[in-house]
Amino acid sequence: MASIRLVFFGSDPIALPLLNWLAGEGREVAEVVGVFTQPDRPVGRGQKVTANGIKTWALAQGLPVFQPEKITEDVRLQLAGFSSDVALVMAYGHILKDDFIATPRLATLNLHTSILPKYRGASPIQTAIANGESETGVTLMRVVRKLDAGPVADVERVPIQKLDTALDVEAKLAAACVPLLARAMPKLGAGSLALTPQDDAQATFCRKLTKDDGVLDFAAPASALAARINGLFPWPACSVILGGQVVKIGLAEAEDTATQAAPGTILSDAGNELKVATGQGTLSLLKLQRPGGKMLPVAEFLRGFPVASGLKIESWPMKPIVAREPFRTRPSDKDASSSTA
Repeated sequence: MASIRLVFFGSDPIALPLLNWLAGEGREVAEVVGVFTQPDRPVGRGQKVTANGIKTWALAQGLPVFQPEKITEDVRLQLAGFSSDVALVMAYGHILKDDFIATPRLATLNLHTSILPKYRGASPIQTAIANGESETGVTLMRVVRKLDAGPVADVERVPIQKLDTALDVEAKLAAACVPLLARAMPKLGAGSLALTPQDDAQATFCRKLTKDDGVLDFAAPASALAARINGLFPWPACSVILGGQVVKIGLAEAEDTATQAAPGTILSDAGNELKVATGQGTLSLLKLQRPGGKMLPVAEFLRGFPVASGLKIESWPMKPIVAREPFRTRPSDKDASSSTA
């Protein structure tokens, strides 16, 4: 029997590698005794009500699953009924109040996918890439009422490679949760898990992304455009209008090549590459997808969708996705806890 009784709170498949480890080798570190996740939601074009991957995993393990629409006192009593040592939160989607946070015997902890205090908020993976970072990580912290501001127990760092998309980095971060928890849980059980306050003065904040963020302003430097394209793939994904059609970009690379062409001008006519003039340098589009088609390498895409050199792609203003202060979308945001990360 594991020394730590753990109740997991999460709704995103990013947590599945960690949960699979806890169900196997990690059982000696902590035993998952219950799972709280979001209610089943409509999914896809058919809007069929579907369980998320966390619920599916929990049921396969024979674990009790709770799916409250709101966190009420009755839900807190359900948590208390587990006599848990720790509640572990990752991408749950509900705000937890102080009495709920205080219910487990030892702590309520949160796994946040950035190196805090950078990128507190809703889209840390995408924002780190889009902001040109070469490194990110998973931070284990104690949940407090202030957004992602709890004291930090430990960090597992991962590199961001030049052509990594958010999908690539998410996979690295999912795997990074395992060694992080393997180090922290024994210390928590022994009463030796040290918590270091964050430096709020160094904090930055990211917001929830929308489809409207998938636009590009070619007056920006090529490096900024490539970072944004890669960071926002696979969702919301950046797109351009080519031949009257919305073409999604799946991967891009910045080049230092200078050009006198106006930003947004197609520079290539070789038939196997697609390069665009920007405000500084050249943007090479490496993967593209036409409506109803598959995401393809640029050479394969151009065989069925030729693009003429000299064509100018329309630019659109790109809204900031990172700021020094939290993005306010509704009055209750000021009360948000790190449990929503």
